[in-house]
Amino acid sequence: MKTLITLVPTLILSMAVLFPKSVVAAENNAHLEIKTHSELQVYKSPTCGCCTGWVEHMNMHGHQTQIHHPKDLNQIKNESGIPTNARSCHTAISASGFIFEGHIPAKYIERFLANPPADAKGLIVPAMPVGSPGMEYNGQFMPYSVMQLNTDGTLNVYARVNDPEDQL
Repeated sequence: MKTLITLVPTLILSMAVLFPKSVVAAENNAHLEIKTHSELQVYKSPTCGCCTGWVEHMNMHGHQTQIHHPKDLNQIKNESGIPTNARSCHTAISASGFIFEGHIPAKYIERFLANPPADAKGLIVPAMPVGSPGMEYNGQFMPYSVMQLNTDGTLNVYARVNDPEDQL
C-alpha cells in the first residue's frame, strides 16, 4: 500500500511533465504537414489507371489533387521543361510552381517541398518503374531513382529507391 501511495503522485507528476511536450510535438508536426502537403494540379490521360493509382497514393498522404485531362499532354511537359528522355505518364505542378513528373513517392515530394534545393525545378521518376506508387503489380519491385530537375534542364539523383520500404 505504501508503494502505491508513492507511485501514484510520481505517475501524475510524470504525466504533467510529459503532456506539454506532447502538445508541442503535435504542434510542430501540424506545422510540418501544413508546410509540405499542398494542392497538386495533375495532368494525365483519362484512361491511365496507373496515374489514378498515383493520385490515390498522394491523396492518402494528405495531398489535395485536381485532375486535368489535356488534349495534348506533351504540350504540358514541353512547357514545364521536362526532358523527353525523362518523361512519364503524368505531370503534377504544385501551387508554388514545382514540377513533379511520374510515379514519385509522396515522401520525396514532401521532403522536397519542405526544403526545395537551390536551382531545383522539381522531381522526376522517368518511365514507369514496377512497384512505384501506382505501378504496383503482383508484389514485384524494380529499383529506381528519383531525379531532381534543375532550372537549367539538367538532372541529378535526388534519392535512390532500392526496395519498397524506401517509398514509405
